[in-house]
Amino acid sequence: MTDHDPTPALSALALVCTLTPSPAPSSSELMARHLLDRFEARGVRTSSVRIVDHVVRPGVEVDMGEGDEWPALRERVLAADILVLATPIWMGHPASVAQQVLERLDADLSETDDAGRPVMYDKVATVAVVGNEDGAHHTIAQLFQGLNDVGFSVPAQGGTYWVGEAMQTVDYQDLEEVPEPVAATHDGLVRNAVHLARLLRGEPYPAG
Repeated sequence: MTDHDPTPALSALALVCTLTPSPAPSSSELMARHLLDRFEARGVRTSSVRIVDHVVRPGVEVDMGEGDEWPALRERVLAADILVLATPIWMGHPASVAQQVLERLDADLSETDDAGRPVMYDKVATVAVVGNEDGAHHTIAQLFQGLNDVGFSVPAQGGTYWVGEAMQTVDYQDLEEVPEPVAATHDGLVRNAVHLARLLRGEPYPAG
């Protein structure tokens, strides 16, 4: 995009589903940051939010009432072209915060745009997973299923993960250097997500 290009830049939002509130370090947030840095290198505007830093009430409605901060977070999702959902693995499953995000997004199954299409159409979803136990592929599959049901599109090889040695204490944030296969997977995720987002911007899904 040039300075005279009227087309706005793509944007990516990371929803970080760590159980750890800020300002404590988070491996999930660090992996999300690594992806956002790559998006920025491709001209994509980025932002990130740690869900546990906000009051997100349990439920499956767009707005769960007084004090619920999900509606404002949802507006950020709606404004983004690309979603990065980052989560740790706990007991072989996505963190409960990631499940809560899916439950709140469930309300958008019945929300439509001016053309009558689900509001999350034409948006791309990617998933980033960290942990030191098995379950990365299972976790990615669970999250992609829910995101796709809501209307997000999944790019080729749109999930990335790092899983440390089982029953040990090394976290992603403890690594001196990201392993080459993981870095290469990060690169592919970003490249394919940007490609798909550009295609969907140019030719949105039909209304029916």
